Amino acid sequence: MEKFIVSARKYRPQLFNTVVGQSHITTTLKNAIKNDQLAHAFLFCGPRGVGKTTCARILAKTINCENRTADGEACNTCNSCTSFNDGISMNIHELDAASNNSVDDIRALVEQVRFAPQAGRYKVYIIDEVHMLSASAFNAFLKTLEEPPSYAIFILATTEKHKILPTILSRCQIFDFKRITNNDTVEHLEEICEKEDVTADKAALQVIAQKSEGCMRDALSIMDKIVSFTGGKLNYANTLEHLNILDADYYFKVLDCMLQQDLAGAMLLYDDINRKGFEGDMVINGMAEFIRNLLVCKDEKAAALLEAVENHKPRYLEKAKEVSAAVLISALNILNETEISFKAARNKRLHVEMALIKLCYLQQAMQLTTGDDGVSKKKIVETTKPVGFRQLRMLEHKPKAIATGPAQTVTTTATTATVPSTVMEPAARLTITENKPQPAVKQPVAAPPQPAASATKPTVGSGKLSALEKIRNQYKNAEETKKVDESLNMETLLVAWNEFALILKEEKNAAWQNYDMAELVITGPDSFYAKAANKIQFRFIESNSRRAVEYLKERLNNSKLEFIIVTIENQEILTGGDAPLSASEQFMKMVEQYPLIKELKDRLKLDLDY
Repeated sequence: MEKFIVSARKYRPQLFNTVVGQSHITTTLKNAIKNDQLAHAFLFCGPRGVGKTTCARILAKTINCENRTADGEACNTCNSCTSFNDGISMNIHELDAASNNSVDDIRALVEQVRFAPQAGRYKVYIIDEVHMLSASAFNAFLKTLEEPPSYAIFILATTEKHKILPTILSRCQIFDFKRITNNDTVEHLEEICEKEDVTADKAALQVIAQKSEGCMRDALSIMDKIVSFTGGKLNYANTLEHLNILDADYYFKVLDCMLQQDLAGAMLLYDDINRKGFEGDMVINGMAEFIRNLLVCKDEKAAALLEAVENHKPRYLEKAKEVSAAVLISALNILNETEISFKAARNKRLHVEMALIKLCYLQQAMQLTTGDDGVSKKKIVETTKPVGFRQLRMLEHKPKAIATGPAQTVTTTATTATVPSTVMEPAARLTITENKPQPAVKQPVAAPPQPAASATKPTVGSGKLSALEKIRNQYKNAEETKKVDESLNMETLLVAWNEFALILKEEKNAAWQNYDMAELVITGPDSFYAKAANKIQFRFIESNSRRAVEYLKERLNNSKLEFIIVTIENQEILTGGDAPLSASEQFMKMVEQYPLIKELKDRLKLDLDY
């Protein structure tokens, strides 16, 4: 029984012309060989399975070929080519840097470079996965890579170019391999199917090419697996079944349910998909790719970016005309958020069903308005309502000078206003006059209209009073109806003050002790001030000053009552004793008592520490 060889090895390219999808690199290498302009070091970088190692081997075989063709290809018939094809060539050395990444491995390689080739023109060293070398190994390789012997050529291959040191990159000719397109992959798979007598639908090969994501090795491996599964017959249905891919027909049906707002149909369709064993994240990802293809088909220029089976392309183009771009973009946002939060969801099925519910009622939830700048989403906002303002009581500003003694400093003023506490000048005070129920004011008899004033100024009798006249009337009525306030006396003030302190004590307010210790001094019939011993006591009294004013007004029957909080700065006055001596004065006093101290200072050459 003949041993089976996978297609990726059996149909590995042996010439530059057979390399798929890398014509920009193969043409450059062939021209360099024909013109004898080979560099001493090459770096092949790109995704996996696109032909990096294959091109390195073809280059190594071609430069040692004895009978090269006119276009720079190897003949595959000379001793060098046959020995290379049989794997016994002594001029080609391959090193796997993933398993030989130490300094000793590089030193052994450098030792081999010293020996010239016995047959052939060049000795080629292919180092695969070169990014796995350690930093020390890279540094040990630098000198040899920069100035190798004339017969030595190094070919480095890697999938992660960014991990290689810049000093290595600067010593190499860099060739960037690109992903193989789906069309090139399908054509190559068709050639292999003809050689292997395998019947394959083009739609099935297109699905394999999409699944491989530009990697030819993956595409060949997938095809071998499906051929073994189906017995040599590749069709669209068994390819989808083997690769566990959901057919695009399901997504078209979901889209129809979404446009018709058929939630029941969408839920039953997802239940059918779930019974077939497809995971929710796969459904969400596939639906997002489907919506992306529809969005691409909205523009004829971008239709070339459509990644779908050829049989489905006309259907995509037709369906894209029925759906607006705004709906597709909003659907993509919903699917993207669902996919991101899928892993954190505890109930996976419910998570996907919620996304389907949003998609089905997406058009109803959106309100689109077409303006000059295109389609925009309109938000529904609540109707604005006027803010209700609390009516403020009238304020009366009464500037009053405050005399302070030499040992007292006025720091702030406690007022009875209901505004936030701010720093105020000591000479300014705010007092509040209580608004009590006003008796009805009789309207005066309207005077005969005057021609000059009737057109520009409203009269009192007309009922349309200006704001200034209303304020004047209020003050006039307040003056008429106000009752007589009682003057302050120290006895009643102390009783009321102590009662307020007891109220604070019952409330377990820490300020009650400061109120109890405060000293009161009456400065007028409606005013007094409270002395605070320090700033802490001042802060405690100030924090409850508004309550205190309101309580004292009601308790002492004085609506104009106000008080000021002052702090007494405790300054120690030196009445007796001498002032502290300076360092020099202390030294001179010590010298007077002990003359030897000066002699000690002079002998040791000491200085005073001022």
